[in-house]
Amino acid sequence: MTLAGGCRCGAVTYRSTTDLPLAVYACHCQHCQAWSGSSFALHALLPADAFTLEGPLTEYAYEDQGVRSRHHLCATCHTRIYNTTSAAPGLWVLRAGTLHERAALSPVAHIWIQHKQPWLNLPAGIPAWPESPTPEAFAAALSTAGQPASNP
Repeated sequence: MTLAGGCRCGAVTYRSTTDLPLAVYACHCQHCQAWSGSSFALHALLPADAFTLEGPLTEYAYEDQGVRSRHHLCATCHTRIYNTTSAAPGLWVLRAGTLHERAALSPVAHIWIQHKQPWLNLPAGIPAWPESPTPEAFAAALSTAGQPASNP
C-alpha cells in the first residue's frame, strides 16, 4: 500500500516511495496521552528510507531512561508527523492520524495499558502489554498484521 499524509495545515506532506504494509498500534502511555491531547496515540513503525517528505519541519529531542527520541513537527501548525528513537534505529514512528487514508485504521496491538483510561474497552484477541513489550514480542504482534518484523 502506498501511504500518503501530512499535517493539519497542509504545509508538510509525505508519501511512501514503495508499497508498505501498515500495522498500527495504540500507545496508552501518559506521554502519548498528553502529546495527543487524547486517551492514546496511534502509531505505525515504518522504514525511514521508504518516505519522501516535503515542507517546513521543526524538531525537538529528549532522552528518557537512556532512550533518545527526536520528534518532527510541521513548523507552521506544529502537527507531530513522526519521531525517531534510539530504541528503533532506521524506523519512523509515524503518527497514524496524519495519514490521508485513516478511516479504516485499527490497532493490531496496545502498549502501556497500565495507563489506559478505565472507560476504554480493548477488543479481545488483540495483543496488549501493561508497559512496553519486549522487542521480540512486539515484532511478532506487528508481523501478524503484515508488518515486517523489526525491533521497536
